[in-house]
Amino acid sequence: MTTGKIVEIRDYHYRRDRFDEYRAWAAKAAPVLSDRLDIIGFWVDTGIPPRIMGSEPMDLPHGSANVTWMIQWDSMEHRETEWEALWEHTPWTDVWEQHPGFDGYLHMSVRFLQKA
Repeated sequence: MTTGKIVEIRDYHYRRDRFDEYRAWAAKAAPVLSDRLDIIGFWVDTGIPPRIMGSEPMDLPHGSANVTWMIQWDSMEHRETEWEALWEHTPWTDVWEQHPGFDGYLHMSVRFLQKA
């Protein structure tokens, strides 16, 4: 288990045909999340094609993530406690009920990083 501050990076591949709905919802959700979480940033795709390189580049079935957001936590334990509490926070549950559809997430990944 890690000790000290960590950063959570959340990458989503949301359906392109419903992306405008998601973007509108995210504009409402981000401020509510920011009230409870130490959000470093929330980004959505610009439409500029990604640059995929390396010695073994791969075609991604859903393309590159079109939503990325980062949250800073004091520790993994802090993250687990606060993430659970978020679902009891009425402003968040009210916004979540307006979500355009969980089935729109084609692929989601969550990574946890800490300063080297």
